Amino acid sequence: MKFERQQTFQRNAELEALLQRLNQLLAPVEELTIEPFGYPIYPVIFIVGCARAGSTLLLQWLANSGVFAYPSNLLSRFFGAPFVGALIQQLLTDPTYNFNNEILDFCSDINFSSKLGKTKGALAPNEFWYFWRRFLGNGDMQHLKPLRLSPADQKKFVAEFAALEQVFNKPFVLKGHIINWNISYISQLFKKALFLYITREPVYNAQSLLEARVKFYGDRNAWYSFKPREYEQLQSLPPVEQVAGQVYFTNHAIETELAGIQASRWLNIRYEELCSSPSKIFLQIKEKLTQQTDMLSHSEYSGPTHFHTTNQKRLKSHEVQAIYDAYKNFSETLAENL
Repeated sequence: MKFERQQTFQRNAELEALLQRLNQLLAPVEELTIEPFGYPIYPVIFIVGCARAGSTLLLQWLANSGVFAYPSNLLSRFFGAPFVGALIQQLLTDPTYNFNNEILDFCSDINFSSKLGKTKGALAPNEFWYFWRRFLGNGDMQHLKPLRLSPADQKKFVAEFAALEQVFNKPFVLKGHIINWNISYISQLFKKALFLYITREPVYNAQSLLEARVKFYGDRNAWYSFKPREYEQLQSLPPVEQVAGQVYFTNHAIETELAGIQASRWLNIRYEELCSSPSKIFLQIKEKLTQQTDMLSHSEYSGPTHFHTTNQKRLKSHEVQAIYDAYKNFSETLAENL
């Protein structure tokens, strides 16, 4: 059965057509312009994790710090030519290029609100999925085969980040859920990279996924976000057990990938700890980055002291118990098969 998006999340067909036309026109210019670029100087920071684990808050928080560059809603519209888009963004929004206040209408505030990962404001963080799908395709089952880009696409992919870094002169951070099953491969492409693995208490993560199904599709039975390798075996289960499996198997796949790369290249961030002590998390990120660059060595934390956690049980008690039981069962079954 095919589920349709709720009206709030339906695409704007006119906008999609215009963006395709614009990016088709700009793509040849982008390709020529990024040709001289090699590797980024700073580590590229990829946020990985299961959907609804807190990645949007993490990205908003890092963007708000002023220390990192990130894909904005404005920049995301130039998915086929992000270097050109970044220059246009600087021209329109950076006070450095202001002349007689001719263009100062863009909202530059970054707040900590969102709706299923979507933010409001030209400079608010964006998920940047259209950029990712230029290289990785449009499927929601990224695990079906190992990701391998052609040599030309590898160079182009890495060069895009080097070009963005040059515009903003900061490390670039973005969501990377689409590479959850290919972290080790992506790590090999970059001389410097840091993977921030965001996790959340499983029952609350699963609850949020269940709620996202209803918000996005209007139906609990509709799958939301990327599908793990075990999707086929989860498909026949009740929705509350499906989301428990989605959390468990997605996280297990990520942890397997992270085990294959250097410890200096990844950091596990618990959503609950990010909310209770963001300054502590900032120091942990800083420590990891200073193992690859001295760029952040003098940066001091000046952001929020805490965030309000959304970890409240909103499901019926028997559904919460079903999530607990299913998660435990998946864990024990996998352990028996190892």
